[in-house]
Amino acid sequence: MHAVILTGGKQYRVTEGDVLAVEKLDIPQGRRAFIDRVLLIEDGDTIVIGTPVIENALVRADILETFKDEKVLVFKKKRRKQFRRTRGHRQQLTRIRIDRIIADKTAVPADELRDEAPARVEAKAPAAAVKPEDGQKAEAKAGKAAEKPKPAKKAAPAKAVKPKAAPRKPAAAKPKKATKE
Repeated sequence: MHAVILTGGKQYRVTEGDVLAVEKLDIPQGRRAFIDRVLLIEDGDTIVIGTPVIENALVRADILETFKDEKVLVFKKKRRKQFRRTRGHRQQLTRIRIDRIIADKTAVPADELRDEAPARVEAKAPAAAVKPEDGQKAEAKAGKAAEKPKPAKKAAPAKAVKPKAAPRKPAAAKPKKATKE
């Protein structure tokens, strides 16, 4: 089974088990990514083409790592102008392994569509932040303002004043050299 997916503005032809590097995904290492922009699925003799994407189609991938690509040097030069600039760029990429191509996600059990870490890779769970109620926010801001008075601004040191220079005297006119005429 083959699929054509769209991620990071690029199209990739993938099969199950493929490992590829795509534009950086904001998913931590060891988690699963679900790519829902599937443009084409080929399963033997059956080919399904999306307009532009196939509804209810998914590609499930495991995030292996996030890394930087090789450096690309950008060199600019303008001839005869003494202008040269060299810049470097390293694109951030994510290496993924295609786990499964799902043609119809409604026919798949819900536990397979969870975004949890697979069993073979350990993932760190993000710490849950506790949000205070609206009334508690106002009380906390008022309490902080009352506790810490703002420090007084320090006076700027006095600047030394330079005396103005005396006006220049006009240069005396030089006598002209005699020329033969």
